[in-house]
Amino acid sequence: MSGVKEGSLAAASKAIFALAVGTFAIGTGEFAAMGLLPQMAQGVQATIPKTGEAISAYALGVVVGAPLIAVFGATFSRRTLLAVLMGWFALTNCLGTLAATLGMLDVARFVTGLPHGAFMGVAALVAAGLVDRGYRGRAVGRVFSGLTIANVVGAPFATYAGSYFGWRLSYVLIGLAGAVCCLMVLAWLPYDPPNKARSALSELQAFTRKQVWYVMGTVAVGCGGMFCVYTYFSVTLQEVTGVPVWGVPLFQAVWGMGMCTGAWAGGHLMDRNLKWTSIGAFVWNALALGLFSVVATNMWLTALAVFMLGVGIAVGPAMQVRLMDVAADAQTLAASMNHAAFNLANAIGAWLGGLVLTAGFGPAATGWAGMALSVIGLVLFVLSLEAERRDNRRAASVAG
Repeated sequence: MSGVKEGSLAAASKAIFALAVGTFAIGTGEFAAMGLLPQMAQGVQATIPKTGEAISAYALGVVVGAPLIAVFGATFSRRTLLAVLMGWFALTNCLGTLAATLGMLDVARFVTGLPHGAFMGVAALVAAGLVDRGYRGRAVGRVFSGLTIANVVGAPFATYAGSYFGWRLSYVLIGLAGAVCCLMVLAWLPYDPPNKARSALSELQAFTRKQVWYVMGTVAVGCGGMFCVYTYFSVTLQEVTGVPVWGVPLFQAVWGMGMCTGAWAGGHLMDRNLKWTSIGAFVWNALALGLFSVVATNMWLTALAVFMLGVGIAVGPAMQVRLMDVAADAQTLAASMNHAAFNLANAIGAWLGGLVLTAGFGPAATGWAGMALSVIGLVLFVLSLEAERRDNRRAASVAG
């Protein structure tokens, strides 16, 4: 690559693109479920709140799979590990379309979720390792741009196709996208030999670090607000806002455009000041979630609130980089656990949103519940910064 500086974003562009295709496939599979929830409920003959369990099952699969795969795959070549994980994702998405009952669907989604966290975490590590430190935020942001584009193109298309041709076809196509990513990873990521210096024991050291637990708790609670709304997104739009079925993918695209904006802006802001970017993202999310509940009966204002909710995705890459900074040598496990925590947020958000609906508060009230989760996440993050300052002062006084 003549004229391209080693360690720059341009030099790593093909590898980062391959990883972004993977996050696109994963994001489409995860977020399409929210838009296809009514069709999936009908397909397995269950209620919508009950079928929401399948979304929680996927999230729990991520929570279980992330630490197990990170620990046992610690010594693997990262390129090989990424290819295997994406192949697993592709196969299980296709096989999951055979589910005929809610129980089978729950199991299928759980198994499909197992490689999610490890892939996302290792992809972020690989991207950050391909560029100089000053480009880390943007490199990780570009990998996660696949998630944002999934919400502009992938999830809306999958929802549209599922609405007219059945949700099973949508997940076959998602599986095929995963297979394409698997081939791209093998073709475009630089080869890295297995690293015998890494071990399961060294990765488990992440759990001895207080700040790692702080970040995971912040993500698990603070990011749950988005999922509290998004899990029942199509229900709110159709029953409260008055959006026809064919219009739901358009609102998903608006959310996705907000996510693209948030990922781009967040990547640049992270490289300047990670901590204030994180605080700003949590405040933004809380305000956007509250606005969603207030304006849910107005279609145009709902579109604005949905765009704002998408912008709040900037908190995801910010927490990823924060976790990489506090994890020391246990990078693989810590990076993967960010996505386990993110999907625990998915489970918490879906569960809380289901409680809101079951209690009879109505779909629009999911925004208020989500706002409460975002505020708690902000408090946890501020507490983590204060704990870090205390620990640093204590270490400095001991050294002095």
